[in-house]
Amino acid sequence: MDRRAPSSVSFETVEVDGTRLEYEWALPVHPIGRTLVLLHEGLGCIAMWRDFPKRVADDTGARVLVYSRQGYGGSAPIPLPRPLTYMHDEGQRVLPALLERLGIEDAVLVGHSDGASIALVYAGSGLSRLRTRGLVLLAPHVFCEEVSVTSIREARAAFVDGSLRAKLARYHGDNTDCAFWGWNDAWLDPAFRQWNLEGFLPNVHIPVLVIQGADDRYGTLAQVDAIERGLAGSFQRVVLEACGHDPAREASEPTRRAIADFVSSVPLLASPLPLVTSAP
Repeated sequence: MDRRAPSSVSFETVEVDGTRLEYEWALPVHPIGRTLVLLHEGLGCIAMWRDFPKRVADDTGARVLVYSRQGYGGSAPIPLPRPLTYMHDEGQRVLPALLERLGIEDAVLVGHSDGASIALVYAGSGLSRLRTRGLVLLAPHVFCEEVSVTSIREARAAFVDGSLRAKLARYHGDNTDCAFWGWNDAWLDPAFRQWNLEGFLPNVHIPVLVIQGADDRYGTLAQVDAIERGLAGSFQRVVLEACGHDPAREASEPTRRAIADFVSSVPLLASPLPLVTSAP
């Protein structure tokens, strides 16, 4: 079975924080010296972004980095169960190490769902220095809602008794069980009801754009409101009608327009580092 059925791209790998991660670049025709870093959702990986990275690169003039976190796609597996702090661990340890390893400066992080939470942890931990200039958060979570738990419980039933496992196996291959149970067991752990990232928000001083689907079954506008209340920096929101939990797929054009407008509003660093397309 071909994990990458929607794409024939051959991904590169890099050693970060003691593990192997797969990554890929989408490069614009006319680069502006900025990098967008895409952080996937709790069941995502590189291939599940489909053509979104290339389209965003063309829209913005930024080169786009996508990677699969450990336990997803073609990256190294991870022991289960995941700790309930797995998003903290990614934002405070793995992501900064990856940006350092690939020499990325003047970045805007574009995170979806779990990836958005990881971006907030990273920015709110004071790790970005001048490396990260803004955040785009697609369907973000900063606390655990009942609607999230209900939908994640339904995903478990679809994985065990329905077709979800076979669909995910196209992208995750041998990591399919690792990817699903690492995410699902964490969110359904009773202790996860206390999970909360609002304490990171006052330390986020860079501009933030939140894009939320009005019909998101995994989170409500209460998440967006909490982020707006807590941030120290500037904030924009875009609420997309007739859109669920995946704005990049379900409302690609308005999502890309909002990202392009936001990226163009964030000033470039005066002297960004030279562009690189692979690990040194």
